[in-house]
Amino acid sequence: MAPLDTARLDEAVGTVFGDLGVNCTAPLIVLGDRLGLFRTLAGAGPLGSGELADRTHLVERYVREWARGVAVAGYLDYDPATDRFTLTDEYAAVLADDRTPTSLIGVFPGLRALWADLDLVEGFFRTGGGMGWGEHHPALGAAQERFTRPAYVHGLIAAWIPAVAGIEPKLRAGARVADLGCGYGLSSILIAQQWPNTTVTGFDPDDASIAHARAAASKAGLDGRVAFEVADAAGYPGNGYDLVTFTDSLHDMGDPVAAAAHARTTLAADGAVLVVEPLAADRFADDFTNPYTRIGYAISTLVCTPSALAQDGATALGAMAGESRLREVLTTAGFTRLRRLARDGAPINLVLEARP
Repeated sequence: MAPLDTARLDEAVGTVFGDLGVNCTAPLIVLGDRLGLFRTLAGAGPLGSGELADRTHLVERYVREWARGVAVAGYLDYDPATDRFTLTDEYAAVLADDRTPTSLIGVFPGLRALWADLDLVEGFFRTGGGMGWGEHHPALGAAQERFTRPAYVHGLIAAWIPAVAGIEPKLRAGARVADLGCGYGLSSILIAQQWPNTTVTGFDPDDASIAHARAAASKAGLDGRVAFEVADAAGYPGNGYDLVTFTDSLHDMGDPVAAAAHARTTLAADGAVLVVEPLAADRFADDFTNPYTRIGYAISTLVCTPSALAQDGATALGAMAGESRLREVLTTAGFTRLRRLARDGAPINLVLEARP
């Protein structure tokens, strides 16, 4: 072995040790969410561990250790003079309130699914094949639904769909929408709630996800205006849709070209397809400057690529396909008019409008 560069060795140790710290802190973040610790700290000003334990009806000794662990990770401010901890308003907007557009707390509970399914994914590395979303640990679907809600409320509903040329008057009057790869149905339900005269049908190949979506729609009082069916995106029924949406789903499909081509054939006159995908550069070398890509490539390796390789076609775009590759898929599928939307309002998303 050649002599090691001590400076680069120190850098390697520091990087890996830092990542160990991040991974060890993640369960503390989940506990802070489950036990209401972040919500209690939000807007409360400085609190000692005893005060925090009293307000949350928890055991002080555990709360003290938790607060210290989260503070050294940088999530809480600590005042050694008073031995009190503070959750700043900025961190509260990320950790304590699912309604904010910056909320990220919903990601953490899903990490257990990545570990739970790791042995299966290791097997795919050796033998090929894959697994669908419904075959993963159930924590994954719940985390996906919770994590995407802020982006869909503040992005999909408030900005991205309204940016599709001419669609809002149709939605207000009463349009037909197909939501492909709808998963737990969040995007379908939000569309139906925002535009009460519009009917939405969500399609997904996973029976359990569709069952969950139907229950959620019924709970929201949307029976009759939003429906869910088990179907593949490359062969779902119906036509005359004014809008067809792929919300973070096109890259999960085994044959994305076939899915996009079928969507094109089901559009109404002057209908449009909306594609929402993770933001990635066209060249991998340019992805190193985007802080999201570290998450994106990890999820793509463990979830998205196995999903695509479990299906017919097995194209496996991966979550980080990039705009040029997505445009290639859409043009191959027969779309001739493509437009990028929300360039400035979607920090971790790429949003495209496609028309025949």
